[in-house]
Amino acid sequence: MKIFLPLLLSVFLCTCGSAPATSSTDDAATQQTRSVYEDLSPEEFAEKIGDPNTVLLDVRTPGETARGVIDGALELDYRSPDFATQLQELDPTKTYLVYCASGGRSGKACKMMDELGFNKSYNLVGGYSAWVK
Repeated sequence: MKIFLPLLLSVFLCTCGSAPATSSTDDAATQQTRSVYEDLSPEEFAEKIGDPNTVLLDVRTPGETARGVIDGALELDYRSPDFATQLQELDPTKTYLVYCASGGRSGKACKMMDELGFNKSYNLVGGYSAWVK
């Protein structure tokens, strides 16, 4: 028994080294706290239009935008095969007000912008449909 206890302690100390500097849990927590994408109601969205360093971004198809747009919006079709490339060409230091028809594609676009390191983006909840009500 006297030999077993020190041996057990040695094995325990050797197998319980220090934790790695970062873990996937830490990375996920960092991503969560870094998120710059927020959902806004049409009223909140309208208040931000015209703010300095802000770009209004319409991610609907050309057929959808032909039926109307919010004045001053930059149009990038989310369904375009080169949408991700077009996003990467935008200035990530600006703030983006993003909308689509109902809020789904614009939410996905905002998530992509988060992943690309954009500073701030806002999604119009309910999209253009909620805007024109």
